[in-house]
Amino acid sequence: MNVQSEVRAIEGYPVVLPCTFSHPQHSQHSLLQVLWRLGHGQGATVLYRCTSRPGAPTCEPGPQQDQRYRLEGNPREHDLSLRINSAALQDNGRYYYCRVEVQGREHVSFEDKMGTRLRVEAPPKVLALSVEGSEQSGYRAVCQVQGSPLPDVQWLGPDDLLEGSPVGPLAQGAVGHYHTVSQLRDVEPGQQYTCSASNPLGKEQSTLYVVAPRPRLAVTGASTPLLLLLSVSLGAKVLLLVGMAVWMVQGAALQGVGCWWK
Repeated sequence: MNVQSEVRAIEGYPVVLPCTFSHPQHSQHSLLQVLWRLGHGQGATVLYRCTSRPGAPTCEPGPQQDQRYRLEGNPREHDLSLRINSAALQDNGRYYYCRVEVQGREHVSFEDKMGTRLRVEAPPKVLALSVEGSEQSGYRAVCQVQGSPLPDVQWLGPDDLLEGSPVGPLAQGAVGHYHTVSQLRDVEPGQQYTCSASNPLGKEQSTLYVVAPRPRLAVTGASTPLLLLLSVSLGAKVLLLVGMAVWMVQGAALQGVGCWWK
């Protein structure tokens, strides 16, 4: 069996895991069964299985086969290469093993013992940018980003670089290793702040505009809705609705802070 020890892929794009083998010539007229497994040993999961019959032009998968996986090679030409459509960050670091069984007068099998490690990379992406806090406790900007390798996050003010602090992973599990959250404390209404995420595959920036509080006259005996946060992408598309809150106040003045980001 001939395989590559590691294959690199970009998130969202297809990737091919090469695997070739050799077998006796008489197996050209034998039935071949191809398997690709995730992991090795008793805990392995079969991802792809197909059967190549003598004289058939293709290797036929089972009716329940996940369409994300497809045999790229031709077993009759000693090629078992597997295609994975739309590689995901969840696939990163996994080991894949190929196997072929030759069923004829003698049952022979060939199996990869080392495995191929799939390395999935992704350019930085700003998932969300928002403002949290209150006038009493102070406001902070929060930036959620994704990428592999994990992006470096920087905060930029109107004139200079600002010092943010990491909050931690956005989620637990495999995907959580590629998500991170950074916050910038003591943001001020009437100012704009930029979250910049970068890794070797690129850079993405989003800018947050913090709207200064504006007093409103109270209306006795009535409730007043107050839109707190609205996130849009200027000149692009609506990205995220961060939040909306309603204060029910009677006989008092209202103040609020808003923001939008691009």
